[in-house]
Amino acid sequence: MIDDKKHPTASRRNFIKAAGAGTAAAAFGAVTLSAKAASELKFDAEYDIVVCGGGGGGLPCALFSRWLGNRVAILEKAGSVGGTAAKAAFWYWVPNNEPMRRAGIADPKADYLRYVARLSRPEQYDPSLPKLGLSDWEYEMCEAIYDSASPAAELLASKGALPYRHEGSVPDYWAELPEDKAPRGRVLFPKDGLPSMSDGGRVAIRTLSTAARRDGIDIRTGYRVQKVLVDGKGAVIGVEAQTEEGTHFRARVKKAVVFATGGFTHDPELRKNFLHGAVYGGCAAPTNEGDFVRISSALDVQLRNMNYSWMAPISLDKAIAKDGSLSGIFTPTGDSMLYVNKYGKRVVNEKLAYNEVCATFSQWDGAKGEYPNLALISIWDQQAQDHCASDDYGSLIVPKGSNDRHVLRGNTLPELATAIRERLAKHKSAVGGMDLSDDFLRNLDTTIKRFNGFAKTGADADFHRGERIVEKLFNGPVSKKADQKNETMYPLSAKGPYYAALIVAGNLDTKGGPKTNSHGQVLDVSGTPIKGLYGVGNCVASASARAYWAGGGTLGPIIAFAYRAANAAHAETSTSI
Repeated sequence: MIDDKKHPTASRRNFIKAAGAGTAAAAFGAVTLSAKAASELKFDAEYDIVVCGGGGGGLPCALFSRWLGNRVAILEKAGSVGGTAAKAAFWYWVPNNEPMRRAGIADPKADYLRYVARLSRPEQYDPSLPKLGLSDWEYEMCEAIYDSASPAAELLASKGALPYRHEGSVPDYWAELPEDKAPRGRVLFPKDGLPSMSDGGRVAIRTLSTAARRDGIDIRTGYRVQKVLVDGKGAVIGVEAQTEEGTHFRARVKKAVVFATGGFTHDPELRKNFLHGAVYGGCAAPTNEGDFVRISSALDVQLRNMNYSWMAPISLDKAIAKDGSLSGIFTPTGDSMLYVNKYGKRVVNEKLAYNEVCATFSQWDGAKGEYPNLALISIWDQQAQDHCASDDYGSLIVPKGSNDRHVLRGNTLPELATAIRERLAKHKSAVGGMDLSDDFLRNLDTTIKRFNGFAKTGADADFHRGERIVEKLFNGPVSKKADQKNETMYPLSAKGPYYAALIVAGNLDTKGGPKTNSHGQVLDVSGTPIKGLYGVGNCVASASARAYWAGGGTLGPIIAFAYRAANAAHAETSTSI
């Protein structure tokens, strides 16, 4: 007999439904097989390891598993491999990497741990404590990144799957913090990527997928995994997927199933129920719909870190249009450029690292009962348009002929304000009826005059723009002018034309899901590993909490855990039915 495995408690059923699974949950979950049913069930294929998802976590994990001698398959939901990683710059942050060691750049483990703990749990951080204020789980997971990211990167490079070049000058995002004793040198990048380091994802997915096919990994695209198959002892023995043609495919696994299916960025209900503030979507692959949250919920897993994501500002217009070119605004290009809110006031350092800018959108004004910064308005002049346009890193200021559906124009500031009002009215239902305040233009005039004064002296007394290393890194293509004292700031012209774009909170992907141990094994509510079930990447819980430690702080740890999960899965004893 085959039975859908029941949730262990009514409260857990209600929790998942409230989170957005709804009727769709019926299509996802776990099926428990009796010994008789398992012996009679027809499988379409058999492997040692099945990896669900063929992106920046799934491809490395499949390769590591194959190089250990396993028969491996990748079941990818989309029509091609790559996932979110294919769109990424694909910097990967590798503490104490081999080039650092060769160059004599010290990156001791204790110092690395202080840096990541300080940023992940600032409210708990205590350097006098043995684990710095982190929980046992967080500390162990952070240790695992340090221990395994470099061996994983070296193995991928040595096998020709991910050759890299060392970007030794790239700083961490908080290079000035006293806890960061190795502020530069932790970033690796695909070897054949552009000098701008903007195309690494395309290069990495090409080399990783080529190596996977070369080494005999069975890659099946258009296969959406919907169920795990479990024996009577609770061990995962297979998966069931639906193909693009609507047929069902069952794969038997001898050792393990590894999920690397991405987060829940593109499920509006999960975003609304778990993430803080209004998040309008993101630049994750459109297939990142939280499948593993739903599948694993039937197995009594622990969910962790569901309230955080890898944040980045995004274009409101592109988000609403579900524009495939949508990218996080990693580089807020433009020196004669500023952000203002609906009141025409600056509220943030525009050059702050993207994850940190997003905290501004969710600031709540309790007296007015509103999010005054729900959507911010980037405003720039012709000088910035002429000299700071870029196609890279989600720049709002784009070259002529590029996709500029998000750009508003006005020959004067009043004309620009009219265009902004019209665009807000168009998106009224998405922004809670937000409109510019009656004193917007008066406040904007004051704001620009104040900003221009700061730009002339080179010192931003309000938000300290341009004072940190990372703010110069993400400044964009600006050639410093003879009279420019701060390369990130230049006075806005007193004459038009002027340009604007609406920006809101978005993400690269979410970073919450089932809790795993440091070997990638998914844990049940008692903390016991579920035999044969693993998770890697954004479909499982990250120990980074709110932090975005550095460029590549997503992919470096993902590669580390792909390596650890592959080794642990390889050591699993074969299941029998």
